[in-house]
Amino acid sequence: MDDPIYIIGHKNPDADSICSAIAYSEFKKAIGYSNYIAARCGNSNARINSILNHFNIQLPLFIGDVTPRIHDIMVPSERVYKLTPGSTCAEALELIDKYDIRALPIINDDKHVEGVVSFFQLGQYFIPQPTQPRKMRLVHTSVEAIVCSLKANPLHLFNETQFEDLFVRIGAMASESFGDFSHKEGDPDQSIVIVGDRTDIQEKAIALNVRLLVITGKQKVEHHIIEKAVKNNVCLIKSDFDVASTAWIIRLATPVVPLITKEIITFSPEERLSQVRRKIASNIAPLYFVIDDEGKLDGVFSKSDIIKPVKTKLILVDHNEMSQAVNGAEEVNIVEIIDHHRLGNPASKYPIRFINEPVGSTSTIIANMYRSNNLVPSASIAGLMMGGIITDTLNLNSPTTTDIDREILPWLGVIAGISPDDLAQIIFNSGSMILNTTPDKVIEGDCKIYHEGEFHFSVSQVEELGFTNFWDHQHELIEALEEFRKEEGLMFALLFVTDVNTQNSLLAVRGDHDIVEHIGYPQIDNLPIFELQGVVSRKKQLIPYITSLLTEGSGSSPF
Repeated sequence: MDDPIYIIGHKNPDADSICSAIAYSEFKKAIGYSNYIAARCGNSNARINSILNHFNIQLPLFIGDVTPRIHDIMVPSERVYKLTPGSTCAEALELIDKYDIRALPIINDDKHVEGVVSFFQLGQYFIPQPTQPRKMRLVHTSVEAIVCSLKANPLHLFNETQFEDLFVRIGAMASESFGDFSHKEGDPDQSIVIVGDRTDIQEKAIALNVRLLVITGKQKVEHHIIEKAVKNNVCLIKSDFDVASTAWIIRLATPVVPLITKEIITFSPEERLSQVRRKIASNIAPLYFVIDDEGKLDGVFSKSDIIKPVKTKLILVDHNEMSQAVNGAEEVNIVEIIDHHRLGNPASKYPIRFINEPVGSTSTIIANMYRSNNLVPSASIAGLMMGGIITDTLNLNSPTTTDIDREILPWLGVIAGISPDDLAQIIFNSGSMILNTTPDKVIEGDCKIYHEGEFHFSVSQVEELGFTNFWDHQHELIEALEEFRKEEGLMFALLFVTDVNTQNSLLAVRGDHDIVEHIGYPQIDNLPIFELQGVVSRKKQLIPYITSLLTEGSGSSPF
């Protein structure tokens, strides 16, 4: 299955944001795509719940942050090729060659990282050093490790697990000169003798009581050689490799412990990818380690991993400004935007599908897609889109309402089996936001933050049946508005309270004094509250007016 693509609305979602996300994911399924998933980046509210409950649909998946993090690009521990401190260089090189990797973590029995061994280190270790022949012959290993590295046939072993310094010798000379061992390079009982099918050398090596006799080639080892090795307690193994290859592999039987680099760079799986890129920009480590809270290996990554494209993909619905999008949206792939608000000019790395239509709701756009493709949504999905249109246009009474909204809404009503007026009654009678939540939740509920040049401000919108609830809680709401403004570092914050019945609104303001002074609407009793007759749309009426105050300094109403 393809990677999921999340369809997600703005922070502090309203009904249109939630309903359009669900409806668009179902539209994608209807045209043959199964990897589009509806999501949300904020909490629900009473009106959203009333719509979803009426049509028996669950809230979409919650995703509070899509910021790319290390766990998104790391290779998980269970897929990491790794070694233990007891592993040999042969095992390391076999993994490096087989899987085309550059470095291997060394993990102990508790899954803690003890260090790393890289291909570069192995290469340095095994480069021949002609000026130091003793080092070229010397290996610190065990007979058992040699057997494993060679995949040899053991014919007689003893003390095979003991690690010791051994010197590699090739039985290639005449038998009469064989055995002239230099004490600087170990006694016979410290010697590994590698020989082919020369029985004279084999017998002489056994007679000298060498530590290990390795017979190479495809021929069988003669029975009397085995008997003598057993009698003299000489370890005897059979290697299918030739002499030169056998000598090389025996050197590889050295444990990786002396080559381990213990100074490693570790990260938490939750660290942001952007921060990690900066941290390792000038570092040349072959591998970076991801450690969990218990200090155990969670995964690994390399520099090539962090420059790969981020897999997370989003479709933004009901917004296009990054200040309103889910946290981290600017760092992932936005593949589509479907909206009905002003343009916020989000940057994209590649061309994307961008639908922005001057209609009353995003749900109208999605519903029109169904009609344009000769598709009929299910009754429940049609009902959801009705809910999005009704809440965003105040049941077609908002000045943002268009002819397309008026045409689409009754079409959906027939499919859903409910009239727009009946559904509007269910939605708007679902409970007062002011009565059912705390003041801070009222402010944060349907809140959007805007950036106009150097000016940063927010507008929270609440729709009520009358203003009684607002006046009963005005002081707490204004305090919560001011607290929100300070926390977000805004120039000013607005609370836009609309009476669904009268189509009038109140505007509470906290923040910059000049903004209060320039608002050209009637101020109520010297409170930071203004009466906005006939103003119900944040998008089409209030935001253009506030923008004009910031850019022109004029307080005259443009409505």
